[in-house]
Amino acid sequence: MLSITHVDKRYPNGLLALAGLDLAVAEGEILAIVGGSGCGKSTLLRLVAGLDKATSGGVELDGTPVVAPRAEIGLVFQEPRLMPWLTIDDNVAFGIRHLPAAEQKARVSETLARVGLASHSGCWPRELSGGQAQRVALARALVGRPKVLLLDEPFSALDALTRSDLQEHLLDLWAYDRPTMVLVTHDIEEALFLADRIVVMQPNPGRIRAEVKPPLARPRDRLDPEFLAWKYKLLGELDHASRRPSGDEIFPAAAI
Repeated sequence: MLSITHVDKRYPNGLLALAGLDLAVAEGEILAIVGGSGCGKSTLLRLVAGLDKATSGGVELDGTPVVAPRAEIGLVFQEPRLMPWLTIDDNVAFGIRHLPAAEQKARVSETLARVGLASHSGCWPRELSGGQAQRVALARALVGRPKVLLLDEPFSALDALTRSDLQEHLLDLWAYDRPTMVLVTHDIEEALFLADRIVVMQPNPGRIRAEVKPPLARPRDRLDPEFLAWKYKLLGELDHASRRPSGDEIFPAAAI
């Protein structure tokens, strides 16, 4: 289990980015975090990834504190961030170079096949489309077989059709070995399509306003009336969350 307990994050300039944040993510769960700019979504993901440290409170994975990057936690950014001087297979293998060469080769081959890019292993990043490059980024995060996969707006830079295709593909990848998945997104429809549970955050400082667990069976139809009804509920909640509270008012986390 991934546990985030009583987390505050204050930056050196005095900005309180997160306050009193408590969140538990079950093994194999897909959790989406939504909220407007400045509510601390990416800050929270960096804490979970071990790239930054909380001012108070902490993050644990299976009871062990997360204080630095760990092999059990994979991370996919908004941009693919591929190394242009390495081929696709070398980009994917970058994080498992400690393994024997034969095992590296087998894992890279298997993972590229899972993301539909087996025939592109010898290509260079400049030869790929945006969607293909992001598939490589997913492969690089998955090749280490992480327990937790973190995704920070992974499809926001892509066109609508490619984004929709990769959302469906991500669920297929998740079903392979069901890692715990935490997705940060501005896209309510994306969150609703992918997640078992959705956390709505509000800013100043960043904290949880509401948690939502939509009772929607998979595969989910974006045009289904129930799907659309939940989408409008979430949009309303997000609108409320974006309004700065007066004084020191803090809304308690609520279930919708």
